[in-house]
Amino acid sequence: MKNNYLTRVQHTAFLAAIFCFWFATYIYVPTFSVYLERIGLVYSQIGIILGAYGITQILLRWPLGVFLEWLGGTKKKWLVIGFIAATISGVMLALSEVFTVVLIGRLLAGVTASMWVMATIMYGQYFPPFKSTQAMSTMQFMTVFTQFASMVLCSILISWFGWEFPFWMAALFSLVGAALLIGIPEISVPREESKSWVQFFKETAKLKEVWGIASLSLIGHAILFVTIFGFSPLYIVELGYSESMIPWLVFAFFIPHMLTSLGLAYVHVKEAHIFHIVWASFLGAAVFLVFIPFSSLIFVLLLHAGVGFTLGMVLPMLLGRAALFGKKGNGMAVMGMFQSLYAIGIFIGPYFSGEIANIWNLDATFYFAAILALIGVWITMGMKRKIVSA
Repeated sequence: MKNNYLTRVQHTAFLAAIFCFWFATYIYVPTFSVYLERIGLVYSQIGIILGAYGITQILLRWPLGVFLEWLGGTKKKWLVIGFIAATISGVMLALSEVFTVVLIGRLLAGVTASMWVMATIMYGQYFPPFKSTQAMSTMQFMTVFTQFASMVLCSILISWFGWEFPFWMAALFSLVGAALLIGIPEISVPREESKSWVQFFKETAKLKEVWGIASLSLIGHAILFVTIFGFSPLYIVELGYSESMIPWLVFAFFIPHMLTSLGLAYVHVKEAHIFHIVWASFLGAAVFLVFIPFSSLIFVLLLHAGVGFTLGMVLPMLLGRAALFGKKGNGMAVMGMFQSLYAIGIFIGPYFSGEIANIWNLDATFYFAAILALIGVWITMGMKRKIVSA
């Protein structure tokens, strides 16, 4: 997709930096829950560590977006800070199996992910408003493609070099990503001198639809981090299969998820249809999730493919909607608010799933995710009615 601000080389370098950004965060994720169990942690501790990735994002994304909107500061240097945090995180995870150190390492990975606010705003500013959904779908595709590539490589790297090697790869790729950003220009936006940071915060908080789409994205991310980024790989192992089956789970989930995001980057969806698609996608996800505990391996994989497809429809559309609101004013503050709120799902999804699995079993985590999807259906129906009545 062409833009008027970056050369082809710069555009490629920026997308390569985004690849490094997510590669550093996700290269160890598919086997992370299995790794945590191998080093002696129980389900509740695993849930806390998996959810810790969302805690720093909840705390940082909105305040950071508001603060930078007020300062008019550059976004690129904050992306570099995110890469540095990823380097430290990877080293800590590679060197220690102590619960507290692993927890801090995962919290730092959340610091890196918090800088996604800067990446999305930077990229969105290279395109006109009517291409917001397509631009954010490109970013979502890069996210999903990198997650897919890193998660496929993870098991291979572990079989060749050991359990700690993906953490070292995370540290290395974060350094490469920081280097790629050096030659990327950014569009400067004049600071509104008359506004205080409190005014930016209040103006953003008044955007009711942003709260709505953020709550839907919260649910989508909670389902992601309950399943493919949480307990689904461990569920496969608990069924009696080896870690070598995890890449098949990754393929099943991510191929439809990735292709859907890529398709949305090139297809214009009318505004009137967005919430219809989101509603149907959440309903489909609920159906797929509730049947997983009753299925044999092949159907577990197929049902995960269904969940991947539905979330691939939901997340780019909601991100594009948030980017469109940001273009109307206070872009970093709006995107920071949106991403802080959906990061709650990144925390509560695995945290509550871990507690539920501790009390019952891993089957119950999929029922929990199905309930979340049905809540998404209910919220979407309410938002559709408000938009129609307006």
